[in-house]
Amino acid sequence: MKLRPFVTLALVAVLGIGGMARAQSSWDADPHGNTGELVGIGHDTTLPAGHEAKSVVSIMGTTRIAGHDHTDAVAVLGDTVVDGRVDGDVVAVIGDVTLGPTAEVGGDVVTLLGTLRRDPAAIVHGDIHSVFDRNVEPLSSLQAWIKHGVFYGRPLAFAAGLSWAWGLALTVLVLYALLALLLPGAMRHCVRTFDEYPGHALLAAFIGILLTPVTFLLLLITVIGIPTIPFVATGLACAGLFGRAVILAWIGSRILRLGALNRESVGFLPLAVLIGGAVMLLLYTIPILGFLAFQLLGILGFGAVIYAIIQSLRAHRRASTPAEPPPARETFPEPPAGATATASAAASAASASAAAPAATLPVSPDLPRAGFWIRMAALFLDAVLIGFITSLMHHAFFVLLAIYGAVMWKLRGATLGGIIFDLKVVRLDGRPIDWETAIVRALGCFLSLAVAGLGFIWIAFDGAKQAWHDKIAGTVVVRVPKVAAIS
Repeated sequence: MKLRPFVTLALVAVLGIGGMARAQSSWDADPHGNTGELVGIGHDTTLPAGHEAKSVVSIMGTTRIAGHDHTDAVAVLGDTVVDGRVDGDVVAVIGDVTLGPTAEVGGDVVTLLGTLRRDPAAIVHGDIHSVFDRNVEPLSSLQAWIKHGVFYGRPLAFAAGLSWAWGLALTVLVLYALLALLLPGAMRHCVRTFDEYPGHALLAAFIGILLTPVTFLLLLITVIGIPTIPFVATGLACAGLFGRAVILAWIGSRILRLGALNRESVGFLPLAVLIGGAVMLLLYTIPILGFLAFQLLGILGFGAVIYAIIQSLRAHRRASTPAEPPPARETFPEPPAGATATASAAASAASASAAAPAATLPVSPDLPRAGFWIRMAALFLDAVLIGFITSLMHHAFFVLLAIYGAVMWKLRGATLGGIIFDLKVVRLDGRPIDWETAIVRALGCFLSLAVAGLGFIWIAFDGAKQAWHDKIAGTVVVRVPKVAAIS
């Protein structure tokens, strides 16, 4: 088999993009009937009888040759119709080739996911190659999906030949509804978790996606873990499948929140899944946004399931931890009557002196929130410090900055820059910063930084003066008296 026709396929993209600026979309640009390259994107390209062209290419359109094409005639996501002379190859990618009675092809005829219709009088000097003839029904359906779906960046479209895709999508949606009907408790728990901790779920998804290949690699290295790989893969697949149903249920529940349907009824979750699924199916038909919505649904669903499992394990651990018995009360001999008043006075004075400074120490989210500029100033000081350390240690700057921040937030409630400017990181629920919150906040900083630092800029416009990583971790930065800031 000759390679030249397939080299032509590889050059189509270059010809269609690089020559687009100079390409002519109509043959009559030259009064003598001659033109250079004819390139049509999104429409048909025609070379009429009596006219010549160097090459004719159509992308998402039909190439029609009735004149003399000196090189190749190509159509991508379209048909090629020849009833004239082509000195080179005739190619159709995801389309058909039709050769009329006066067609003469000097090179080869190639169809990829298409078919050839040839008049007996047509002349082909080269070879004929048919790769995946679309007359086979599955290939014909695949051609329609690629042409109307994949090329537009969407999984679904309202076009002929895509009934199988809609049938598959509706079947999967019914499966999601059955999951909601059969596993209502798990579904409600995951939906509730995502509704309360969307940022944590998103972060859990990213961490889970990053750790998945590492997990499989470790299982392979240990050798004894190889038999568990199919089970781990099956578990991850089930988590992803169930997670998609969870997000659909969450979307539907948000829509049904205005209705009068009892949220605890048996049919609420399946109905919510079906309503959420209908919304997503419509989004799937929008170019570009369709595939983005499909991917986002999987990511959010996977994160919701993973974080719901983490929450369940924590609750189980807290429930299984026995409560500490109250300390035994010690008995002492009664003091003399005269000493009672003196001891009481001394105790009152000691408790008053101890309580005086404590009144300035409590830190809560109700304190004034730190603004954008003062937080950026504190961050600048921390960045200078870590930058100096990384210049000596030759390690990654942002990784060390994140580790430094997590450790300082857990141990001191603020970094050195925050201590200088009387800032402190506190949780919205008023509980102390634990390691989990500190690490989640540190990892969330990467997300705030990833989109051109928009997560940090958000502080200036947010009513609660929270950055994205604050919203993910459930924290705020407040301004406190210096005594409280370093306590």
